[in-house]
Amino acid sequence: MSTTVDARGLSCPQPVLLALDQMKQQSSGEIVVLLDSETSRENVSRAATGQGWSVKKTKEQDEEIQLTLGKD
Repeated sequence: MSTTVDARGLSCPQPVLLALDQMKQQSSGEIVVLLDSETSRENVSRAATGQGWSVKKTKEQDEEIQLTLGKD
């Protein structure tokens, strides 16, 4: 089961803070983060790996980025 964090339309650091908050609530599993900027993708990815999560998948379609984070 995965949780979705919709951070589209938000500027940094808000997407990072939302993703980090979800990582703290959820000690493992999968989190899908919806973004709409390359900067947010890079910052959320960096924050996730710093917390021991990995970027399992990145899907870009039109102007939306779907970042799948995972931790066992």
